[in-house]
Amino acid sequence: MSLIRALSKELEARSDNSLRALFAARPDLMSPMAPDFAALAARASARVSVQRALERLNKPEMQVLETLHLCTNTDTGHSASAAGLKKVIAGATIAAIEPILAKLQELALVHRAEPPAGAAAHGTTRQRFYLPVGSLRDVIGIYPAGLGRSYTELVRLQPAFAQRVVHLVAELHQSGAGIHAASTPMDAALALQRWTSSPESVQEILAHAPERTRGLLDKFGSWAMGAVPQAQRRASVVHENADVGPVDWLLARGLLVPLDAAHVELPHSVGIALRGGAIVDHFTLAPPVPELGSTSAALRRNAAMGAIAETLRLTGELLAAVREQPLATLRSGGVGVRELKRLAEAMRYGMHETAVLLEICALSGLLRLDVDTSTWVQPPSLEWLGLPRQEQWLWLVNAWLASERAPSLVGQPLTGPASTSATHHGTAGTTINALSAEAQRPDAPVVRRRILEILDELTVEAGAADGRAPVLNTAAVMERAEWTQPRMSRRFSSLVRGILQEAELLGLMGSGAFTQLGSALAAGQPEQAMEILGEHLPAAVSHVLLQADLTAVAPGYLAPEISGKLLLMADAEGQGPATIYRFSGDSVRRALDAGHDAESLLAFLREHSATEVPQPLEYLVQDTASRHGRLRVASSASFIQSDDESAIADLLNGDGTSVLGLVRIAPTVLTSTASPREVARVLRGLGLSPTLQESEAAVVRLKRTTALPGSARPLYAAPRTAPPDDDVDAQIAVLRQERPAEATGEASAQLGLETLHKAIRLKQAVTMNVVDSLGNSNTETVVPVSVSGGRVRVFDPGKETERVLSIHRIIDVEPAGELHK
Repeated sequence: MSLIRALSKELEARSDNSLRALFAARPDLMSPMAPDFAALAARASARVSVQRALERLNKPEMQVLETLHLCTNTDTGHSASAAGLKKVIAGATIAAIEPILAKLQELALVHRAEPPAGAAAHGTTRQRFYLPVGSLRDVIGIYPAGLGRSYTELVRLQPAFAQRVVHLVAELHQSGAGIHAASTPMDAALALQRWTSSPESVQEILAHAPERTRGLLDKFGSWAMGAVPQAQRRASVVHENADVGPVDWLLARGLLVPLDAAHVELPHSVGIALRGGAIVDHFTLAPPVPELGSTSAALRRNAAMGAIAETLRLTGELLAAVREQPLATLRSGGVGVRELKRLAEAMRYGMHETAVLLEICALSGLLRLDVDTSTWVQPPSLEWLGLPRQEQWLWLVNAWLASERAPSLVGQPLTGPASTSATHHGTAGTTINALSAEAQRPDAPVVRRRILEILDELTVEAGAADGRAPVLNTAAVMERAEWTQPRMSRRFSSLVRGILQEAELLGLMGSGAFTQLGSALAAGQPEQAMEILGEHLPAAVSHVLLQADLTAVAPGYLAPEISGKLLLMADAEGQGPATIYRFSGDSVRRALDAGHDAESLLAFLREHSATEVPQPLEYLVQDTASRHGRLRVASSASFIQSDDESAIADLLNGDGTSVLGLVRIAPTVLTSTASPREVARVLRGLGLSPTLQESEAAVVRLKRTTALPGSARPLYAAPRTAPPDDDVDAQIAVLRQERPAEATGEASAQLGLETLHKAIRLKQAVTMNVVDSLGNSNTETVVPVSVSGGRVRVFDPGKETERVLSIHRIIDVEPAGELHK
């Protein structure tokens, strides 16, 4: 019977609660809603859906599934039971395997099957036998459980090996090895398979191997393919010298098979023998427990609070630097090294650290790309600047958790198509630029969330006591990730180090340990994180200490609005909470150019200084202001005119228009350094309705409409792993409706493809109903050869010809001479 039909019957026999569990674990099966159980079974057997399901399995579950795949044959219906799998899984018990098989059945990755022929004679009819879904072979790949292919398959797929295998076996036979001579490549492959069929025979062969041979074979313990320079040439040379190296010795005896000029494969029978006759040589239900150091809880908290305060301060400085000079982009996208270096120098910060912070600001919406000028600027009316520090932190963390960008990838080498494209087009550098498309990772939110959960698991398992907290590193996280989700380990390995660094930056880790803030977010409780932060984060200071040497010392982390104003009239020096701001004629002139006067600057200093304003500083401000503005030179790209003077005044004083460089030259007229179209775009974004006069390209007429809107805060929602209950109930109701037994729609298409693939593997004929371009149907019996790209290549035995058919023209496929089941 068809595997899809068998799975469909099993799904139909399930209870509603069992179906709910299936949809919770595999929500893609009901997106969109499945019309019937046949369609549901077809989706559950589809390659993409099976791949997603496998990504959620842990290591022992994957080991059992891969072993079941190797011990069964879906084409012939040869099934396997827990007792059969136990024989080839070292360290396993039937009691451990049966619950795993039951879970795999609940996930619709395997289904119950009839016992294989001869099972009754051995008294195993009471056991439960299973078969995996048909697409599992394609999803797992050519090396299930890390084992290579059989000698017969290698002979069939590797022409170079097929050409030399007969000669190789003849040489081994003549040298006295216990192997039979062969006359054809397939006979030679079978002879090699029998020669290496048991651990004892392989150990006997290796008894005469050169030194380091066993160490070399140990490297194939988890994967069957390895890199060997000049593999094809070395394999073609017969080595009679006893001093040859281990690679040449193994190649000469067929224990390694060359795949191409640089790679070899360890055949299946050799791999099984090296594992002592087991498919899985190490099985355990418990995850590995890493050896972890520890730090004090107080040190962890202080480090996290310091990191958060420093990140908030640096974010304010970064925004101030961008307000003063927007970041230009490269033609290829992103911010170049020169711009990044300029920003890092302005912030007195490292290049890589600046890039990561820049990425976080952009993904948080604190910066946006101005498409008209191709620069990154601060959006108008930025709400973040006026929020309490706890809310500023949560804003950044929420955006980071939800973002599909990986900030720490900036500066790493380009790989894959992006690297080739950069070389071809001659774009600058071969590393990932800040704010470029190459730092995009669609799976980043899922990986980030899983890493936080792993950090929380390891922290809880370590059982911190006596004011201690476990120190976690990349190796510990990766070890646990490879056990919990081995199919996703490659994605984890490329992102985990950067995510841990970013977690340190945001205070989710402190001194290498996972913080209470991180635990609260991992549990989906941001309100608890806010309470913890409000209790321990030092309050921002609102005053500085003015000194006679024209400096101001901040005795802690300043509020963003105060540090922004100080950065306008003074140059920051040093790093850390106790920042020094130095006043000079140029810095005071910069504040005057921004529209301030001497009185407003001195009033700000008196308000926020814990000491009197020193006389040298007061003289500096007044003297600079007295000589400022005697002659004014300015450029104007456009001007704004309105009959409503109050609207002009509100616009001039509004925070959202600061990027336009507005200057009032008359009661009803403002000038701007921005282009007319840019002015109109910004005003529309503020809820206004300006009119751009095409005949007078530099004129923007303003009409008052609505109030200026604020910016929206990013809200993080954990990636949904289960569909809503109402949707599940609706799906079950649709499935329970009575329908004809005949499969239609998507199920019919999947059944046809399943029949074609099975016939190709077994080299059997099929009977198909084909529709021509005029709509006429014709039933014919052919032998399918291959399926790809929506087409099937078939051999017609009657005409002894091959032709290609479009799959969409095939309306029915059945094995030749077999009735529909």
